[in-house]
Amino acid sequence: MKKILIVEDHLDIRKLLKMTLEFDDFEIHEASTGDAGWVLAQELQPDIVLLDVMMPGTLTGLDVCRRIKDDPRMRHTKVIMLTARIQASDREMGMAAGADDYLMKPFSTLQVLEKIYRMEATL
Repeated sequence: MKKILIVEDHLDIRKLLKMTLEFDDFEIHEASTGDAGWVLAQELQPDIVLLDVMMPGTLTGLDVCRRIKDDPRMRHTKVIMLTARIQASDREMGMAAGADDYLMKPFSTLQVLEKIYRMEATL
């Protein structure tokens, strides 16, 4: 069973993502801040992280992504950035932080599932 960590400060988006993923065989975990997401990522070493960019706390999504990608224990972890930041430079910053993919809000649950299934095949 693949572990997915959702790190998103908006409860409605977390609920939508969780409900979408519950129909498949995933172990789902959630965090509402970058700080909590980083703690859970270290503990769980998830297969995939759905990660918002702008969140409350001391760590942004970009910070969390960099830390995940720098941690040898999470070499296998794939990161999909979820963000309302839609400028090309924002996408470049996400990819430079190590994101494996970048999805702009608003997104459809089908888009999220497609990206997860594509990444799952490479794990």
